[in-house]
Amino acid sequence: QLQTVESGGGLVQPGGSLTLSCAASKFTLKYFAVGWFRQAPGKEREGVSCISSSSGITNYADSVKGRFTISKDNAKNTVYLQMSSLKPEDTGVYYCTPAMPAQPGCLMSPYFDDYWGQGTQVTVSS
Repeated sequence: QLQTVESGGGLVQPGGSLTLSCAASKFTLKYFAVGWFRQAPGKEREGVSCISSSSGITNYADSVKGRFTISKDNAKNTVYLQMSSLKPEDTGVYYCTPAMPAQPGCLMSPYFDDYWGQGTQVTVSS
């Protein structure tokens, strides 16, 4: 059974930075495209970014382009999301999960409909 553990969230002021980590167990991340998704209170979950399995092609939601960077360390079986210039609208619970592959790259859509980890809370507030 898949298992991912998200960490690195917290409370940060507008304009600040955070780096989220997604550690996978029981499966090897390098064989999957992986996406970061977030859910704000009262809103549907949305795709934030994804990274493809082999080529490392990345994709970002328009709302985070130029501010967020996704990367992965295959040796550590971990995917990261570096977030900078954070805004209050970035507040939410952030999740990682395998993402749909595309040719080329990836889609910000979950590969499995019903797999979600516990997520990590990001709060951007002064």
